Amino acid sequence: MGTFSWTHLLIIALLFVLLFGAKRLPDAARGLGRSLRIFKSEVGQMQQESGTPATSTESAATPAPPQQLPASAPQAQTPVADPQHKTV
Repeated sequence: MGTFSWTHLLIIALLFVLLFGAKRLPDAARGLGRSLRIFKSEVGQMQQESGTPATSTESAATPAPPQQLPASAPQAQTPVADPQHKTV
């Protein structure tokens, strides 16, 4: 009951041809193929990066400690632009 028979697949294919037209389907298939290739290469790169030694990934993932300003340094404030005033 949960599987498609060949008639179901034929009906789905005919609906795609009717909805998108026979001229657009090859372009859509090419675009889908390109996006799947890009996705596959990105997943491969992520797997290669995760296979690197832990010391290099730990140092890259550790954030730098926040820098504190001296108490005597004045805080610079940026001017707030009026959203209703437009310059031409």
